[in-house]
Amino acid sequence: MPSPELTEEAARQFAICNACRYCEGYCAVFPAMESRRLFSGADVEYIANLCHDCRDCYYACQYAPPHEFAINIPALLGEVRTETYGAHAWPAGDATRRGSTRSYLALAGILLSLALVALLGAAGTGAFFTAHHGPGAFYALLPEWLLDSLFLVLGLGWILAWIMSGLGFWRTASGSRWTRPAWPDVVRALGDSLSLRYLGGGGAGCDYPSERPSALRRIFHHLVAYGFLADLGATTLAAIYDHLLHIPAPYPLVSPVVLLGSVGGIGILVGSCGLLYLKGYADKDVAGSRLPRMDTAFLVALILVAGTGFLLLAFRSTPLLGLLLTLHLATVGALFLTAPYGKFAHLVYRFTSLLRFATEERLAHAHSQEVPDTYPSSDMPVTSDVETGAR
Repeated sequence: MPSPELTEEAARQFAICNACRYCEGYCAVFPAMESRRLFSGADVEYIANLCHDCRDCYYACQYAPPHEFAINIPALLGEVRTETYGAHAWPAGDATRRGSTRSYLALAGILLSLALVALLGAAGTGAFFTAHHGPGAFYALLPEWLLDSLFLVLGLGWILAWIMSGLGFWRTASGSRWTRPAWPDVVRALGDSLSLRYLGGGGAGCDYPSERPSALRRIFHHLVAYGFLADLGATTLAAIYDHLLHIPAPYPLVSPVVLLGSVGGIGILVGSCGLLYLKGYADKDVAGSRLPRMDTAFLVALILVAGTGFLLLAFRSTPLLGLLLTLHLATVGALFLTAPYGKFAHLVYRFTSLLRFATEERLAHAHSQEVPDTYPSSDMPVTSDVETGAR
């Protein structure tokens, strides 16, 4: 829940936006805003997580700074989203305020732990700095049970944290006005999420990083999102190969696992570097003060995972295998450990908000169909005020 001061400021700016309504066709934020006259903290939190930070509304607004009304919806909603990540994170509710520090500590801890295990296991044999070839080469450095146990715990912890965070946000955002969504609402919310529909702004694209509309941000976001899904698919496929087909890693360069993972890694690298490039040119006054730091930490973490993965792929048949394997696993482990407490968490909150928006729109449309037409039809006689003697 946002702070009372932030909720009050949101209510002030929303009231002015509702009076103007110039931006109502840009995204889901403004129809959701216009369906309300009073705004609770839950309403503000829900509306904030509908925002994709395209910034079209800021550059179109006649009341943006230096106007005395000082309307800056992207910065306001960015601050609210940052508080959302902290308020609903589980189990450490305040974890996101220390997201960068937590990421670095997690990376260092996992790196040191894996390196210690690998060095101790290879002590006296020199195996850590020896080239290994063929299936099972990774397990000559790190025991299979260790890798399976470590990432099973981290993966289940990530899923549990997301579920608990999502349930907490659901209870807050649902309020008293939200009825149970129907399947068409779920389908629409999924479509809006997967297509990044509201990164199109008013249709011409994001006014990001500058006032000039562009589709670049949407393209880079797609590369990151679908690159991550491709890597997740490659990891799942590798697990099937290893545990069901009993074919241990590493796999040939032309294997489906390596090809799918490489496509995903390229998508992550290009998309993340592109988003960082855009952030370097973005107007910092438009965004909330804390959100850009969280975004940057998340993108750097993804670049480290993909980059170390490609280094491991390139040098896996050399004596650098032990060092690069340890480094890559450490970056992956750190991403798993910190994902529920940083920018990655917006996937849960944004989908929940889009689901509520789809439900509200469906109900509003159904209600409008039920309301009888109060205006006379063209074939009905109309009595004028003069004829009735009305003044």
